[in-house]
Amino acid sequence: MKVLVLGAGIIGTTSAYFLAKQGHDVTVIDRQDSVAMETSNSNAGQLSYAFSSPWAAPGLPLDLIKWTLTGRSPVVVNPIISFETTKFMYRMFKNCNPKSYELNKSRMLRVANYSQKCLLEIEKEIDVNYEQRKQGSLQLFWNLKDLEKAKKDTLILEKFNIKYELLDANACIKAEPGLQYIKNKLAGGLQFKNDFTGNCFIFANEIYKKCLRMGVKFEFNTHIESILLENNKVCAIKTNKGEISSDNYSVSLGSYSSKLLATIGIDIPVYPVKGYSITLPILSDKDAPQSTIMDDKNKIGITRLGDNVRVAGTAHLTDFNKELRAKSLRSLKNGLNNLFPMATSESSDVNFWTGFRPSTPDGTPIIGATPYSNLYLNTGHGTLGWTMSAGSGKLLASIISSTKPEISFDGIEMSRYNYSNKTALKYG
Repeated sequence: MKVLVLGAGIIGTTSAYFLAKQGHDVTVIDRQDSVAMETSNSNAGQLSYAFSSPWAAPGLPLDLIKWTLTGRSPVVVNPIISFETTKFMYRMFKNCNPKSYELNKSRMLRVANYSQKCLLEIEKEIDVNYEQRKQGSLQLFWNLKDLEKAKKDTLILEKFNIKYELLDANACIKAEPGLQYIKNKLAGGLQFKNDFTGNCFIFANEIYKKCLRMGVKFEFNTHIESILLENNKVCAIKTNKGEISSDNYSVSLGSYSSKLLATIGIDIPVYPVKGYSITLPILSDKDAPQSTIMDDKNKIGITRLGDNVRVAGTAHLTDFNKELRAKSLRSLKNGLNNLFPMATSESSDVNFWTGFRPSTPDGTPIIGATPYSNLYLNTGHGTLGWTMSAGSGKLLASIISSTKPEISFDGIEMSRYNYSNKTALKYG
């Protein structure tokens, strides 16, 4: 069976890999000249299986007010808010209650835990080095109130048998010696021992090379112009290089998925939450992070990638504005220096990057069928595309191959949004 995958980021590339393993004739198209050139290129590098949580948490609306008043908000909203931004924020705030948070987190953990299993399967099949470290991750808290709040959140972790350990400040230093300079400022932390780190860009390219050996075709520099329909099915994808037809089609276009799907009447709430990262060479190994650190207060992640350290953060609601924001650069630098003041040099060259995280209001990705019988989705992973990529790819391959998936699809298909397919069928 022929399958055309739209998008060659980490989600599209892993989808192609698992589809090819199922015996399908797979083609991947992308507007860039190689794989993982957009959101997957310089992400946080965190494989945060245990730390898979929705942004839409019960305290978020109040936190936004506090952050705005202090002028140090990790969430930035443009003064002139577009209709799409307003719609996304409204839908997200509707999920900021304990019941929705627990439900959404459980769905995310289900996909994330499965994805870890699938990644380990890939590692057994492919001799791949992607600067991986398997030393866990550490979520830091600056006061006892936040630490106590985190303890309540561990109940759902226990439900999914996720290994964690509550640490005091001394134990945090033992886990990450580079934090010794700020010991007196820390209240404690939450350590997830089964989390990984790794370079998503390198991994995607390793999977790409494996896909080529398996016969997968990649058509780069190919711009999608429209989806062509006939008898409630997709009959072809119109591109700048002509029409490409297939038996089945999968949309893995990240933040650009919703725009394309809207042209055929499918409304999915995938919004481009803009994020930033900086990558710097390490000056002192003993003073640098050894794995992944998550600063709960300032909402930044600091990750060790080989001889470099990467800092990622900021949720900028600005639609598709690609401008690099100087204030975010300073914020990320300050975040690193506040935690690891001796890890890097001020004079070091900084790779400053921005990308769009394809975010849903509930935090859960959208994987599975659509109202069109041969069109499928694998998108909306937010900040966790790298974390969920392997599991999402294998799930997609299962549904297209009509084989029983290894985990439940409940709550991760587009059908959970009652507005998603109101107009779709009339386009068929």
